[in-house]
Amino acid sequence: MSNNRVVLIVVDALRYDTACTHMGYMQHLVERGAAARYEVRSEVPSLSRPLYETILTGTPPIIHGVTSNATVRLSNQTSLFHLAKESGKTTAAAAYYWVSELYNSAPFNHFADRIQLDSDLPIENGLFYFEDHYPDSHLFAEAAWLMDEKQPDFLYIHPMNVDDDGHKFTADSKEYRNRVLAVDAILSLFIPKCLEQGYEVIVTADHGMTSDGNHGGNTIEDRHVPMFVLSDQVKPGINEGIVSQLQVAPLVCQLLDIEPSEEMVPLLLNGVRTKKEA
Repeated sequence: MSNNRVVLIVVDALRYDTACTHMGYMQHLVERGAAARYEVRSEVPSLSRPLYETILTGTPPIIHGVTSNATVRLSNQTSLFHLAKESGKTTAAAAYYWVSELYNSAPFNHFADRIQLDSDLPIENGLFYFEDHYPDSHLFAEAAWLMDEKQPDFLYIHPMNVDDDGHKFTADSKEYRNRVLAVDAILSLFIPKCLEQGYEVIVTADHGMTSDGNHGGNTIEDRHVPMFVLSDQVKPGINEGIVSQLQVAPLVCQLLDIEPSEEMVPLLLNGVRTKKEA
């Protein structure tokens, strides 16, 4: 039975193929019927800030207008944080500071905006970091604190170390692959905690990473990312075909049992199979 509480984890720059080969814990959940695995094609440009907005609003860059990492302003769309609050649910995030700039305050004030608790903003409780090498382990510890102390209905978590190592060493490096292994190890401790507290969990990514140590283009390496779903509402197993990244936000709405925004694609999800449909 769903409690209509969701943790959305966006691992920055996690490629689909590397997730399949190096996330042993996540694959274990798939093989044992506890999770579904999808291949998701991101929107383009395959850059971070535009795709944070796409994931969290269900709209493409041509609609939301965040077309560059240099577009620093508040979102003009209705995000999952807005929708959750409007439905009487509580929100929280442990994330990179660009997420705060999209939904809480822009530009980010490094001294004033690092910790945002008990606010009336779309992200009611936010812990935001601003160094790309900020340890993923620390971020998930902060997310665990938010979960325990604030009990949000919608918790967004956004670690950056996979992206950081991809830029430093390229996607064809042992450093990048080992960082994916490290995130998987953190998830093996964090996801059971989520499930114990009644959360449904989505693990995905904004974009991939190339052998040049970059992203932003139209290749499979740039655009194809994983989506793992742990929910009583979604049929487990490996799913064939490609799912649009525009489907992430409506899926979160379905799991939260809230209405999607008018701008989101229809709630009847293309390629995401509920157990009722199976």
